[in-house]
Amino acid sequence: MATIEMIGVRKTFGTTVALADLHLQVESGEMVCLLGPSGCGKTTALRLLAGFEQPDAGQILVDGEDVTHVSPRHRGFGMVFQDYSLFPNLTGRQNIAFGLKVRRKGALETAETVDRLLAVTRLEKHADKYPHQMSGGQRQRVALARAIATEPRLLLLDEPLSALDAQVREHLRDEIRRLQQEVGVTTVFVTHDQHEAMAVADRVAVMRDGVLEQIDPPRVLYSRPASQFVAGFVGTVNRLSAERAVDGAWFVLGARVEAVGDTVAVPDAVPVVGEGATADSVPKHAVVRPEQLHVNRAESGAGPVARLVALSFLGAFTRAVIEHPTEGLVTADVLGEAADGLAVGDAVAVSVRPGAGAVVLQ
Repeated sequence: MATIEMIGVRKTFGTTVALADLHLQVESGEMVCLLGPSGCGKTTALRLLAGFEQPDAGQILVDGEDVTHVSPRHRGFGMVFQDYSLFPNLTGRQNIAFGLKVRRKGALETAETVDRLLAVTRLEKHADKYPHQMSGGQRQRVALARAIATEPRLLLLDEPLSALDAQVREHLRDEIRRLQQEVGVTTVFVTHDQHEAMAVADRVAVMRDGVLEQIDPPRVLYSRPASQFVAGFVGTVNRLSAERAVDGAWFVLGARVEAVGDTVAVPDAVPVVGEGATADSVPKHAVVRPEQLHVNRAESGAGPVARLVALSFLGAFTRAVIEHPTEGLVTADVLGEAADGLAVGDAVAVSVRPGAGAVVLQ
């Protein structure tokens, strides 16, 4: 297990800045997911860690040792690619053993290691199949076992599940996390799938345009996003008007909420100050998650009300889309049987659940 640091790393391709002054630390035995849209720099960061690319500036340290200009084969890292990259003429067992033989491990040690990894990855029945005889999930598990067979200091996973169908991807995602924890190898996992990142990572690093926007444990990232981009990229959000009262409390949809975390700047939020308004009464914006909202039928004569425009049953909850008279489209999650009394077209009231937190974006 190793501690990894990227210090002030910058990488450009022509006039395109892929990474701008990236600072990232991964603790020993930790799994960190690099998450972000295409072109955000996450794969470039992984390739720099692997040694496939060289930074224009900055350092890459492993346990305090500078490996910035060390070749990939001398870094002692394992890597799993999106396309598996297995040797087609070798069986699963032979693919896993390949790195051990290159390192001149003894036949007995190699056999014991391969058997252990076949058991850990649940591939015993497929050990003597060739890659073309295996399913996508089986091939990816062989690739993962091959990568950790040599006990790498760092395991790098480059979107390893993106080529699989949804059910296999979810199962293998959990397998990777289980295996990573069992082996204890420090891991950097690149993905564009927020659900994947939130499910397996100790910490998630959200990137945009070569910049690290926020790195935190999944629960913190979800409940206390540091920017409008992070809030919108991680999970579903409602961006609602918020108003601060004289005593410092915040009000969203007429209900008092407690702001969680620090307030942050939102460039496109341009409040209009009316006559007699004070700085404290100027409307701001709050990030409110769908599960933080309560929906029920509106009472007749209640004045301007919202209208239910869509309902989607998603198992544990039903997602409701509401056209609100002042906030536009609002998304709320209705739990269990509470949705049974709702129908598209209903006039509804939307409120913040008691005790729900909201992150206020000024």
